[in-house]
Amino acid sequence: MNSFYYYGFDSLYLLLVIPAVLIAVWSQFKVKTTFSKYSEFRCRLSGAEAAQRVLEFNGVQGVKIERVSGNLTDHYDPKTNVIRLSDSVYSACSIAAVGVACHEAGHAVQYAKNYFPIKARSVILPICNLGSQLSIPLLLLGLVFNFSILINLGIIFFTAALIFQLITLPIEFNASRRALSAIKENNLLTADNDYKGAKKVLSAAAMTYVASFLVSLTQLIRLLAIAGRRKR
Repeated sequence: MNSFYYYGFDSLYLLLVIPAVLIAVWSQFKVKTTFSKYSEFRCRLSGAEAAQRVLEFNGVQGVKIERVSGNLTDHYDPKTNVIRLSDSVYSACSIAAVGVACHEAGHAVQYAKNYFPIKARSVILPICNLGSQLSIPLLLLGLVFNFSILINLGIIFFTAALIFQLITLPIEFNASRRALSAIKENNLLTADNDYKGAKKVLSAAAMTYVASFLVSLTQLIRLLAIAGRRKR
């Protein structure tokens, strides 16, 4: 029985981790269905045109907008200062495309305006990347060979990766707020229902980050419980 507790087959897994994973799965489903729904609603601007309008509205220059293959692969690359929009966003004239494109432009604006959480995340990024790669191997080795120092290091690295996810939350919400503000003030979507549709698309996307954080948080709680039982 103790070996099962050691490796995490306990009530915390059922009560915390599994519900969080189900929420994450639901949020992924929700963002795909919401994006698909509002991709059917046409508007006068393409995603690339809307992103350019957001940059101009905020006085940001020098940012390129490029097409990237895939579905919902949209992102802003601060290293090359390029907004990359997927096939379903770049040239698509839909409410969903405008919402997503403006969100990515919001990230470009954050970097241009030296938004503090972006700067903080950039500072801890190397540590967090290392933590995400090493935490699970260290924890497994520590549990298998009964090495406390490896277990503790694994938990520390896992916590670092969790902090990165936590800092990402306000960044994503702020990018959406910037996007929606630019959409409204520049009449990028003329009808009120169109604006509400874009807001629903961005809200669904934001929930995926919240759900991912919840999954990691519940896993950390479970790991701390396992480490605590081992010490006793």
